[in-house]
Amino acid sequence: MSADLNPSPPPRTTHFTDPPNYTFPHHRLAPVLRNPEKQPVVLVACGSFSPVTYLHLRMFEMAKDYVRQNTDWEIVGGYLSPVSDQYKKPGLLSAHHRVNMCNLAAEQTSQWLMVDPWEAVQSYQRTAVVLDHFEHEINTVLGGIPTSAAPDAPRKPARVMLLAGSDLIATMSEPGVWSEPDLDHILGRYGVLIIERAGADMDQAIDALARWRANIHLIHQLVQNDVSSTKVRLFLRRGLSVRYLLPAPVVDYIEEHSLYMDDGPGPSAAPGAVAAEREKGKEREAAAGSSSSPAC
Repeated sequence: MSADLNPSPPPRTTHFTDPPNYTFPHHRLAPVLRNPEKQPVVLVACGSFSPVTYLHLRMFEMAKDYVRQNTDWEIVGGYLSPVSDQYKKPGLLSAHHRVNMCNLAAEQTSQWLMVDPWEAVQSYQRTAVVLDHFEHEINTVLGGIPTSAAPDAPRKPARVMLLAGSDLIATMSEPGVWSEPDLDHILGRYGVLIIERAGADMDQAIDALARWRANIHLIHQLVQNDVSSTKVRLFLRRGLSVRYLLPAPVVDYIEEHSLYMDDGPGPSAAPGAVAAEREKGKEREAAAGSSSSPAC
């Protein structure tokens, strides 16, 4: 079974501002297609990765199995793209630590995954622009994927696809959360592979996104795994072990730098997380004030 590519994709961003000393990582990108008849595909997972877990890594393997069994595509690379520090989310560690942990996980547990720090080390970038960045680097700068090892072999442009959990598709189906142009750009131009989460009901979300159904690929977990970064942070704050929930090098890094050990945003927290915690604090104070006020 194969999926059709969108015949009229929306225009993409073509000019990018790279952070100082930035180099696009492509050391594990396939140097040549194993089957020149297939469509090369690059998977990109955008997220906080605070911290990166085994489920984040398993998502890539599940997607690879799905592609091999259900499509005429060939996976040529996979990328973790941690969000910017400006992403206001409680529990978000600084990009420095998150990128380091992702690199440890990818380099020491996988032979094909890579970490691109482009999104993490600058101002907040929309997911649509991040995917455009990957397409630009792989297809424009690198020229696509060679169809053979011959020096003059033709090259095929890689199809960049977003890889995410079912919570993403749920937010995409909620009115007002994502702009229509961004949805059309992400789902229409690129497409998405969604890994189901335990207990998630995707039917209603998919119905709301019926316009792009051909580019939304649902992947069922044959072995359910509901490990999340939120649960890991909670374990760490309570002094509980997180070994075998995360790659061992990531656990060692967390212990070495004493990360996630308290409830508040410490010096290693991202600025966006600090701002988010402050807003939450103001809301709690306001709620406490209103609850102590005499009833009218």
